[in-house]
Amino acid sequence: MDPRVQQFMAMIKARNAGENEFHQAVQEVAESLIPFIEENPKYKHAKILERIAEPERTIIFRVPWLDDKGEVQINRGFRIEMNSAIGPYKGGLRFHPTVNLGILKFLAFEQVFKNSLTTLPMGGGKGGSDFDPKGKSDNEVMRFCQSFMTELFRHIGADTDVPAGDIGVGGREIGFLFGQYKRLKNEFTGVLTGKGIEWGGSLIRPEATGYGATYFAQEMLSTRGDSITGKTVCVSGSGNVSQYATEKITQLGGKVVTASDSNGFIYDPKGIDSDKLKYIMDLKNVKRGRIKEYAEKFGVEYFEDKRPWIIKCDIAMPCATQNEINEEEAKLLVKNGCYVVSEGANMPSTPEAVEVFLKAKILYGPGKAANAGGVATSGLEMTQNSMRLPWSREEVDNRLHTIMKNIHATCVKFGTREDGYINYVDGANIGGFVKVANAMIAQGVV
Repeated sequence: MDPRVQQFMAMIKARNAGENEFHQAVQEVAESLIPFIEENPKYKHAKILERIAEPERTIIFRVPWLDDKGEVQINRGFRIEMNSAIGPYKGGLRFHPTVNLGILKFLAFEQVFKNSLTTLPMGGGKGGSDFDPKGKSDNEVMRFCQSFMTELFRHIGADTDVPAGDIGVGGREIGFLFGQYKRLKNEFTGVLTGKGIEWGGSLIRPEATGYGATYFAQEMLSTRGDSITGKTVCVSGSGNVSQYATEKITQLGGKVVTASDSNGFIYDPKGIDSDKLKYIMDLKNVKRGRIKEYAEKFGVEYFEDKRPWIIKCDIAMPCATQNEINEEEAKLLVKNGCYVVSEGANMPSTPEAVEVFLKAKILYGPGKAANAGGVATSGLEMTQNSMRLPWSREEVDNRLHTIMKNIHATCVKFGTREDGYINYVDGANIGGFVKVANAMIAQGVV
């Protein structure tokens, strides 16, 4: 490791003890940025990297709620308001038992760079709770969301902080959260994104992250005169991002052969076509079942407690959660002929896996670039809310496609090496940093 990075990380680890995911996210960015900052002393003098790595505000609160048995349950709520140099804080809410301060700080930190790359005026934030919506009734989820928003509402607003959904927070949860905010504030405003289309939501928002990651893969392939048509694709996850990545890949002529959840994955060598995808959507979005049921219905293989990266493919799209591709799995992917990785999830590849991808010089699109389509379309939802005007499906999709092309162009600009290889990690980190850093310098030490 570069001694300068080592010294910086020693400071980060001392100030943020035990927050391993946050350390990982900061180190990945520091390795790209510290050499760049050395060449641009204005950023070093203003200590921009040190400031970006410290949240502007960290909010932690108690969330008591009543379950269906009338018993009081207590969860912990969080909102990390990381950086507002270029716009109001923007980032999702995650409801999952694994949620803790370190995970949310990593997500908020990544969000700063991701939002900057979209070119839209959005700062970075993230939040959530260790509440698990799985197995809860609609009424229990509603009561939890109402209690959660009863505290959160005082910290957010259309021009301050605009949360969205994430893992465990879909249309149902956003509806309950928005209803409580409206009740408490007595105003109808675009304070949350991912809303229902009838009450301020944007067309294409549910599809945006999966579509965007697919568009990004398409742009990477175009640098080698290639396309998604005819490619075999391994997708992980079976939620929102995975579903719409699968849909767009199929539309572009690719064949998705895997889907997964926390219990295992299915392998369908014939491909998950539109009818099979409808089954997955019903299974996961309505019945809230397990992916194993797909294997039973369609007579395909199910691999319990395994991840899809053992399957041979041309393109891998991790769309589930952080650190889901380790070094060995990365090596196996490359060995089996995978030459494109487009990340639909946040930080799904471990640092060792990323090293394998970069060493092999495959087309590797890191999450902060490849999955920025979701927050980009949230930004477009904010714009529509501000104008009190909805856009058509085609207009939102065209704007999303253009944003993903622009993000790709930024990565190429800052990440192209002397030998012509595009290091999308450096490209995304430096490209996302410059806009925020310049804004921070212009605004003084605040």
